[in-house]
Amino acid sequence: MEIQVDLRSDTVTKPSPAMREAMARAHVGDDVIDRDPTVERLEAVTATMLGQPAGLFMPSGSMSNLVALMTHLGRGERFYAVRGAHILTHELGTASWLAGGIPGELPWSDGPGCPSPADIRALAAIEPRAGHYYDLRTTLVCLENTHNQAGGQIIPRHAMTNLVDSAHAAGWPVHLDGARIWHAAAAQDITPHDAAGQPDSLTVCFSKGLGAPVGSMLLGSKEFIGRAWRWRKALGGGMRQSGVLAAAALVALDQELPRIDEDRQRATTLARAIRQEGLDCPDPATNILMVRPPPGSDASAGDIWAAWRSAGIGCLLMGDAVRLVLHRDIDMAGLTTAIMLINEVTKKVG
Repeated sequence: MEIQVDLRSDTVTKPSPAMREAMARAHVGDDVIDRDPTVERLEAVTATMLGQPAGLFMPSGSMSNLVALMTHLGRGERFYAVRGAHILTHELGTASWLAGGIPGELPWSDGPGCPSPADIRALAAIEPRAGHYYDLRTTLVCLENTHNQAGGQIIPRHAMTNLVDSAHAAGWPVHLDGARIWHAAAAQDITPHDAAGQPDSLTVCFSKGLGAPVGSMLLGSKEFIGRAWRWRKALGGGMRQSGVLAAAALVALDQELPRIDEDRQRATTLARAIRQEGLDCPDPATNILMVRPPPGSDASAGDIWAAWRSAGIGCLLMGDAVRLVLHRDIDMAGLTTAIMLINEVTKKVG
């Protein structure tokens, strides 16, 4: 059946009229040869917003993360990432395949998607310091805020600070996958800078939550971004008149960021409606819902997914849960339709 309400992701949004107008009017140049002025403006605005010295506009969040790892890591060096991180599970293994890193896993000791400083200290305590030349060396810690597979869970501001401090105490820099850092900031009523903390590098996304059609940003020191620039080119990420894309991202930051907490509020309303149908659906931390059958049910998440898809609800099956994501293109009318469709079909699930 045709999708009537698309809740598969916050990347399915269409550019707003203001974005399309800005794209048409964008002042552009060849960003590979001598820079594009609109891209430079977006990089400066985003770097200031996140409290970082420099930024590099990227085609995607996956490329942003990969370039960050290639810039941080030497081949055969270990990095630790939180369990279920996008870098580990949804980027084709490029952290090892292309960046040459050896992944280690941080547990969810302080709640879904959130490791603890004690985890990092424990790993640092067993790290060989003056060992043999052939010992595996750790050189990076990767965090994710919000955590996608944990259902959009937030690493709170104080926890981010403590995690980064613990990694730095071990001599390990930190890369943050902050694709949805906008939601983490809104949910805590703080700035994106405060939500991100002080990692050594981070990625933010303009097409997740903010509704821009394309683009992410890798942020870090000027020296780090200078090296990342070469890796972006090596991977084919050098874009020419990319100011056309950057113009939409600038509109997204200006017009969509202030309204982004509406997604969490609507997700909370939807969660309550789903619970009324007897399903397991906790209140969301941000804009992502993870729905499971109730304990003891004969139904599976796959059964729920199939029933909802047959009713015209766009959703994704993620492990033992069905994921729903609220976004800027789901207004109150769309939310009402989603609740109506869920009410109609959920009772038919065994």
